[in-house]
Amino acid sequence: MAETVSKVRLGSKECSEALTAVGDALYVIGGKWKLRIIIALSEGFCRFNELQRRVTGISARVLSNELKDLELNGFVVRTVQATSPVIVEYKLTDYSDTLSDVLGALRAWGSMHRATIKSRMKEATQATS
Repeated sequence: MAETVSKVRLGSKECSEALTAVGDALYVIGGKWKLRIIIALSEGFCRFNELQRRVTGISARVLSNELKDLELNGFVVRTVQATSPVIVEYKLTDYSDTLSDVLGALRAWGSMHRATIKSRMKEATQATS
């Protein structure tokens, strides 16, 4: 663990730059839903209601707001087909591919963290038995 901490130590200027960069990233993709929406759209075009079913627990209002933010930041494109009824579909842009390393790292870390917590809980349960 000490190795990990020492790798993170930065000088004053580097620390300030890192804080700014991470702040910018979290401003754009932070929150509970944005990355989940991006993952849900990774299968291709998706209508609003289908997307809401894929992203369990998100309300229509929140999904609408998050999609607007993702569109504004260039991750999602909204396509309206002038049919009756009107069909609105969402899909990822090529720019969203720039998040692939971020998503891969978060997925790997999340899996590792879940396993670590489960292991600790199991050990604690066995110790009290």
